[in-house]
Amino acid sequence: MATASARHILVEDKFLADKLKKRLEQGEDFGQLAKKYSTCPSGKRGGDLGEFRKGQMVKAFDDVVFKKEVLKIHGPVRTQFGFHLIQTIYRN
Repeated sequence: MATASARHILVEDKFLADKLKKRLEQGEDFGQLAKKYSTCPSGKRGGDLGEFRKGQMVKAFDDVVFKKEVLKIHGPVRTQFGFHLIQTIYRN
């Protein structure tokens, strides 16, 4: 079964997600922005979700983690939870 490790920043609106993505592209620290802005409990850990299997996350999130480029920041990705900026750390 495929596994991956990822981190994310979850916010309620696309405008803020776009703003944070620009800040990340300018070199700001992902973990610090996650701690400050993410509404997910993982924000306390810099957005770190640890390792998980394919199918454990909602489909839109899984599609990014298991199909898109590793280490690149993807998003905003909309799910029922809000808007995610996602970075896959590794995948097996």
